[in-house]
Amino acid sequence: MKIKRISKGLLKAALMHAGFMVLSAGMALAAEEGGEHSGSPMDWVWKFLNFGILVFILVKFLNKPLKDYFRDRKALIEQSIKEAQEAKELAQKALAEIEERLRLKDREIESIIASARTSGEREKLRLVEEGEKLRVKILEQAKSNIEYEMKRAKDAIRAEAVDAALQLAEEKIKAKITGDEQDKLLQESLRLLEAKN
Repeated sequence: MKIKRISKGLLKAALMHAGFMVLSAGMALAAEEGGEHSGSPMDWVWKFLNFGILVFILVKFLNKPLKDYFRDRKALIEQSIKEAQEAKELAQKALAEIEERLRLKDREIESIIASARTSGEREKLRLVEEGEKLRVKILEQAKSNIEYEMKRAKDAIRAEAVDAALQLAEEKIKAKITGDEQDKLLQESLRLLEAKN
């Protein structure tokens, strides 16, 4: 409705402008003819009549094309406004969706971080527990190895002590036994061996 008033106002303004141009052209022509005679009133009537006819012709032939032009222009502007409003609504919806997705992503990220923390804590506790079990197992194995090595060392020391004692006893016996006594012992050993066979 506002555009209709504007188009009618533009049409009137265009017609008034055209009239002013014709009037000023007529005055310019009159000024050229000279200042001696200003013209008869009939000249002025013919000029106004010409001007009226020109305005009538302009209104008659330009009225419909101007109305069509302004109607089409109005429809185009209304369509552009409607499309702009629809685009604005779509953009606002898209913005709201994106903001909602961002909020959801923030929550999802927080959830992932919390889950990773709890999972990390559980893994840490499991590793500490396994480490403790492994420490106990290693200590038991070390004790077992130490006991075994101690037994071997004791056995080796005993064997060396026995060997050393035998050597010492042998040397003492050799020192105390004379050649005759050795022969007697040898003879006795042979008799014992023969008796067993």
